[in-house]
Amino acid sequence: MNRSLLLIFSVSLLWSCYASKEGPMASTPVAITPQVPAPNSNSGYWQQHVDYKMTVDMDVNTYQYNGKQQLVYTNNSPDVLNRVYYHLFFNAFQPGSEMDVRSRTIADPDPRVGDRISKLKPNEIGYLKVTSLKQNGVALKHETVGTVLEVDLAKPIQPGESVTFDMDFNGQVPVQIRRSGRNNKEGVALSMTQWYPKLAEYDFEGWHADPYIAREFHGVWGDFDVKLTIDKNYVVGGSGYLQNETTNGNKKTLHFIAPNVHDFTWAADPDYIHDTMQVPNGPMLHFYYKNTLDAEKQESWKKLQPKTVELMQYYSEHIGKYPYKQYSVIQGGDGGMEYAMCTLITGNRSFGSLVGVTAHELAHTWFQFLLASNESKHEWMDEGFTSYISDLAMNDVMNEGKDNPTVSAYNGYMYLAKSGKEQPLTTHSDRYAYNQAYGISAYSKGEVFLAQLGYVIGEENLKKTIKKYFTDFVFKHPKPLDIIRTAEKVSGLELDWYLIDFAQTTNTIDYGVTSVDDKTITLERIGLMPMPIDLSVTYTDGTTENFYIPLQMMRGEKPTTATIISDWAWAYPTYTFETSKPVTSVEIDPSGYMADVDRTNNKN
Repeated sequence: MNRSLLLIFSVSLLWSCYASKEGPMASTPVAITPQVPAPNSNSGYWQQHVDYKMTVDMDVNTYQYNGKQQLVYTNNSPDVLNRVYYHLFFNAFQPGSEMDVRSRTIADPDPRVGDRISKLKPNEIGYLKVTSLKQNGVALKHETVGTVLEVDLAKPIQPGESVTFDMDFNGQVPVQIRRSGRNNKEGVALSMTQWYPKLAEYDFEGWHADPYIAREFHGVWGDFDVKLTIDKNYVVGGSGYLQNETTNGNKKTLHFIAPNVHDFTWAADPDYIHDTMQVPNGPMLHFYYKNTLDAEKQESWKKLQPKTVELMQYYSEHIGKYPYKQYSVIQGGDGGMEYAMCTLITGNRSFGSLVGVTAHELAHTWFQFLLASNESKHEWMDEGFTSYISDLAMNDVMNEGKDNPTVSAYNGYMYLAKSGKEQPLTTHSDRYAYNQAYGISAYSKGEVFLAQLGYVIGEENLKKTIKKYFTDFVFKHPKPLDIIRTAEKVSGLELDWYLIDFAQTTNTIDYGVTSVDDKTITLERIGLMPMPIDLSVTYTDGTTENFYIPLQMMRGEKPTTATIISDWAWAYPTYTFETSKPVTSVEIDPSGYMADVDRTNNKN
């Protein structure tokens, strides 16, 4: 998505979308079985599982819908569960909601939200109302508290037990404000994201029943079986494979199956054009965009399609193979946002912007919808890693020719680090004091985390780390420690210090050249964060030599062609060594991949 140095708002999109009265029927998908250890296995890892069956009837005139949901929940945890929680995201779009009040009280509100929620009329608000809920046929006591449904169970769910929840619910689609909604600024009728009662995630940290305050989400892996009834003139794209379509009077019912995902999204409009393009040895791509776009913008959507093929190929090669049979790019929403097997993006863009937002949102298929980190707590693993790989992909696919495709992320992070507004990346995404600080932290600092990791362990080791991370944690919920342990296993280096200092504190990196005296060079560590040092030395005879100063606590060195000299222990503020010839000049980190907050002292 388009990012700016001073203000970055979250974007993301993902996962397979398909369905149209015009399009061919998708073939029956091959089941995808995630390699998840059984509960209490030797690995110690477990995760919950949920299967959804939903039938939904949408009235496109009132923007209201009725739904039935049957949910089979398997408790793979070692814990007895006495309660469960559901997210009711649409309740955020009501005057006085937490999202509304937070937007009106934060110093730098998202302009897409501002005070708009506070001004919604009763027929413009969003809501989700649960009218009936049963556990294995027994009615349950439940209470709606803002965007969360609190449920007392009739009988505790034992470890290893599966239970069935049957629910009746109804909803109203809000005027488009943030991600979801009706009649967005480009006239897309229905952007149906976060639209159904969604069971909250429970993991080794307990329940994650966070209120919806405009950030993103965390979900339980499972299979979705959704039957959507809607006006027969509407073209529909969404998560999952279209199984069949039937018409009854003025309405049609579309049946979707989405295997092994943690969300389900759809969008609908009577004016969608629906195009397809096959990725060689990969998925079928689907594109949905309005026929009311002007000719130039429609042409941009046509040109986008082969570029999306290239992007899909790039990510499959550099991260891991996309495992589903389709993926959809859909005009809708309020910018760009990833969802299961599809993305919603605004479509009235220049060609370059269209490719850029698609590159970012498509990359989220890997970093969030296959490597399903908790976006509420570790948004930088999602947005930052996505920004990193999409910047590399854009440099390749669009032939940008940048020596360092991540340089803008470094610039953004430097600005934040020196602004006095930075908070550590351990900050919950809802608790940043400034939207700007959240955006730069999640996108820019998260991207620098990976790019700089390549500086620390070597670029080839970083490439191997990303692939192994995908292989080991696909269809799971990786945590910050998982990426750093993966890098340790690949590189053979000790890297806990890197995760601690860069992601869990606001310590900064600042190294400087103190003096150059003939053959004697003295460096200093000014910032609190330790780093190994790449050093370029120019001699008086005009020749140059590259040196590598290992960081002692790494217990090793990255692969390098530079001359390796003795370790620098972090607690020593200065480091002095002798060269073989008289020195003219010295430069710390000539590549610029170390996030040194003051580069004015890097040269002498």
